[in-house]
Amino acid sequence: MCGIVGYIGFRDAWPIVIKGLKRLEYRGYDSAGIAIINNNGFSIYKKAGKVSVLESFTEDKDRTGTIAMGHTRWATHGAPSDVNSHPHSSNDQRLHIIHNGIIENYGTLKEELINRGHEFKSDTDTEVLIHLIEEVQRMEQTDLLEAVRVALNSVIGAYAIVIMDRENPGQLIAARKGSPLVIGVGDSEYFIASDATPIVEYIKNVIYLKDNEIALVKREGLLVKRLDNVIQTPMVQELELKLEELEKGGFEHYMLKEIYEQPRSIRDCMRGRINPEAGRIELGGIKEYADKLKNVERIVIIACGTSWHAGLAGEYLIEEYARVPVEVEYASEFRYRNPIITEKDVVIAISQSGETADTMAAIEIAKDKGATIFGICNVVGASIPRVTHAGVYTHAGPEIGVASTKAFTAQVTVLTLVAFYIAQQRGTLTTSKLTSLLTELNSIPQKIQTVLAADNLIENIAAKVKDSRNCLFLGRGSGFPVALEGALKLKEISYIHAEGYPAAEMKHGPIALIDEKMPVVFIATKNSSYEKVVSNIQEVKARKGIVIAIVTKGDTEVKKMVDYCIEIPDADEAFLPLLATIPLQLLSYHIAVMRGCNVDQPRNLAKSVTVE
Repeated sequence: MCGIVGYIGFRDAWPIVIKGLKRLEYRGYDSAGIAIINNNGFSIYKKAGKVSVLESFTEDKDRTGTIAMGHTRWATHGAPSDVNSHPHSSNDQRLHIIHNGIIENYGTLKEELINRGHEFKSDTDTEVLIHLIEEVQRMEQTDLLEAVRVALNSVIGAYAIVIMDRENPGQLIAARKGSPLVIGVGDSEYFIASDATPIVEYIKNVIYLKDNEIALVKREGLLVKRLDNVIQTPMVQELELKLEELEKGGFEHYMLKEIYEQPRSIRDCMRGRINPEAGRIELGGIKEYADKLKNVERIVIIACGTSWHAGLAGEYLIEEYARVPVEVEYASEFRYRNPIITEKDVVIAISQSGETADTMAAIEIAKDKGATIFGICNVVGASIPRVTHAGVYTHAGPEIGVASTKAFTAQVTVLTLVAFYIAQQRGTLTTSKLTSLLTELNSIPQKIQTVLAADNLIENIAAKVKDSRNCLFLGRGSGFPVALEGALKLKEISYIHAEGYPAAEMKHGPIALIDEKMPVVFIATKNSSYEKVVSNIQEVKARKGIVIAIVTKGDTEVKKMVDYCIEIPDADEAFLPLLATIPLQLLSYHIAVMRGCNVDQPRNLAKSVTVE
């Protein structure tokens, strides 16, 4: 959630770190700070608010130096404030730390340290950690690397940390457990960051630190060891990320750019995996488990937020075409109960970032119970692909907007491929039927391009309902997860209260809310439940609700009874989530812009939820 950027080398460090923090703003934060070793020795600058506030505050300060570390904080322990901002310092002001994650046993540690004479300035768990490291170094009379290693062995929780030492200014120490950290490898220079976005313009090669690893970083080299003191040989990987993918490309917001990228991202997701002419799917990432899938008795999908909605769409697809029972679980709930999981089960974990803390914890529980774990992830080199048995990348490209758009449709695309692949192994789809489905799936990017052409119409509809305080989204079958995702997008970025429901459940409560001020969005395409949805629309209109309907192109029946219609191309019901989601993304976007909301960085939200 928080952002980390560090640099040690021969360049001017300040512009690298400040620019890097701006690239990490999408992760969500409430304060920012930088520590830099400069001509006057050492300086820490930190302020609550945006990175721009920090930048303005330091305009007349000494910002020279070739070693620096910066941080954007998303508050957990302690309210957003200058004092609680990172970096934090040890009791003697020698050591300084930036930290992502949560130290769960900080209360006990803090009490012990206070009894030993330590005084704390902030309310954070992070300050406790750097005081602990200081105390270990004092007691053990050892170097800083060893003090960090020993201290981290007594810490419970998650962390990605970078540490500076005033008395050893030629080094940085980094470590991780449960929170991502990447080290960019240059020529006599190193970069450290939460993810690769802040450093991609400077280097091509990176090292992804693994859990329980510590790195001693100097200009002349790098040493990596585990918490058990075993030296490691880190694997250097070439970055696939391209700098141009991080720019807005002429769009007003990243979210709008990413909505318009979906024809391309879905095409990339399918590339090399489908052969419509032969009626075949090849998923190399899970190929060695083909026999397991052929005989699987149950699939459990675990995810959070938008990824959970994608999982619901996957449930419909897998049960319909592969005829395998599917359960979809919130990872945050799954991990805190005693789920019934066996070695016969396949668990599919979905996460855009591949770092979602609850999903990571749920994976470990399922692995301990002997299940086979597949990952669906967008970020190459992330944690989830490393801890799962196999998986499939979505290849959506970097998604900067906090509200997920192209990542959702890419996840649904992968789940569609997985459903058809399992059906192919189990023989529950004939070759002719699979050929037909794959041919149509191959045409979905072009059909999405057609939906995007309705942007002006959707913007006009948005203007009519932008001042609403509440909104309902209703759908049946695979339209239900679309309704849930549409409601989530609206509440995330426009701050309008919105709920998604199965359309049939409207009469079991939500109908009480409907009046002449209530917009109700229906997924009303021509599919197996079309007539039922038409009846639901009539029930809303009888109570004077404002109805916005997503309909199949050419539909005249629904058009006569609703206030606003948005047409999408006709397609097999399997592909409804891919098409019907697009206009809801645009509707939410335009409403948020008209309400003056920060579309790319909604309040209180973070892109990658790496804490519980």
